[in-house]
Amino acid sequence: MHVKFLIIGAGPTGLGAAWRLAGHGENDFLVLERHAHVGGLAASFTDRAGFTWDVGGHVVFSHYGLFDRLLDELLGEAVLRHQRESWIRVAGTFVPYPFQNNIRRLPPELAWECVEGLLAAGRDAAAGVHPDAPAHFRAWIDRVFGPGIARLFMVPYNFKVWAHPAEAMSHRWIGERVSVVDAGRVIKNIIFGADDVAWGPNNTFSFPLRGGTGEIFRRLAARFADRIRLGAAVVSIDPAAKTVCTASGETITYGRLLSTGPLDRLVADQLVGAPPALIEAAGRLKHNGAFIHGLGFDGAPPDSRCWMYFPESDCPFYRVTNFHNYSPFNTPDPDGMRPRLRALMTETSFSGYKPEDPATLLDRTVAGLAATTLTAPDDAGRLVSTWEMAVDYAYPIPCLERDAALGLIQPALEAMGIFSRGRFGGWKYEVGNMDHSLMQGVEWADRMVAGSRETVYTL
Repeated sequence: MHVKFLIIGAGPTGLGAAWRLAGHGENDFLVLERHAHVGGLAASFTDRAGFTWDVGGHVVFSHYGLFDRLLDELLGEAVLRHQRESWIRVAGTFVPYPFQNNIRRLPPELAWECVEGLLAAGRDAAAGVHPDAPAHFRAWIDRVFGPGIARLFMVPYNFKVWAHPAEAMSHRWIGERVSVVDAGRVIKNIIFGADDVAWGPNNTFSFPLRGGTGEIFRRLAARFADRIRLGAAVVSIDPAAKTVCTASGETITYGRLLSTGPLDRLVADQLVGAPPALIEAAGRLKHNGAFIHGLGFDGAPPDSRCWMYFPESDCPFYRVTNFHNYSPFNTPDPDGMRPRLRALMTETSFSGYKPEDPATLLDRTVAGLAATTLTAPDDAGRLVSTWEMAVDYAYPIPCLERDAALGLIQPALEAMGIFSRGRFGGWKYEVGNMDHSLMQGVEWADRMVAGSRETVYTL
């Protein structure tokens, strides 16, 4: 079999590329997906009790008009709009997100520790104490926020979410991902007793009425379902022969190839004749994994919060989402005829730096919900559903070696006619949101058809 355009992976990037090719009138394409479903990390699943779960705490917001218009086409009126309400659990209380803007909620001695550190950081910056760029993410945290915010939130939370030490990470991915605040703004919030919660591009977000986030990509894939092959894992890519072999033994020749799977696996496991230098560079890329748990409770009290962050050690998870608040159809009782159902979705990272025992994690997760006051001590008896998924590739780590590795790997692949894009295909967390990922596929298709320049994924 031969196709003009071959796409590996039916996640947001691969489906975005296929959709754009079809829009250009280029219908000679095929999408290979190793799983039995589309959506990648943006897929959704319904458990045996009727609860719907995402693969982590996704919300839909966008930096791109084209993405917004596509979402409107796909969902129409079957979408809900939300104002973000997110919190951080610290020192026995909840602080509104972003933490550094809202330390007034802390006990006075801890609030002062944070302010004192911010003031010192500001004095150091004004005096030019640190003329050189920070050597790593931890140094950036200390310089920007001072020791108080670093100790209470930034250092422990970032280890829980990335499962890598901040000293092993670059600070260059920050951009809009972390709110940088000055001491004057913090002090003003304390004096006026004001919460400062509007920061960030996801301050408002959308969510599908039915089917979870995965509904977006099921509907998109339905437009060209005849050109998507599920359960078709790729085992080898021969760039010289321009052939791809699947686990079933099929060989497909192609004109142009887009790979959206993990870049390290592409180079080390799939690429025929990969040069040793590329394999070595791919080995320098780092990632974490995550365990996702969906816990359905019967008769829980109302809770208006969207999601919450947990930097402390009294629970294994780093984030919990009140998934029932995103859509009533995420529970098996959308009309509310039963006592209120609550769908709590937790995320726990793991890596070689931070191993987790899956055999005990569910029990520790349930205990952690009670320890952090998200559930009452007797709520364990009201647990009516559990769902879990282990995700080997959750976040691409912006490690210190990343940019040099990508600078070697990506041009070499493109010289072979292979383009690697997406959350893990591009390995750039800062452009790894759902909208970024889909737009990477769109811009690749535009480049292939019209020679346009890519702007979302750049080196």
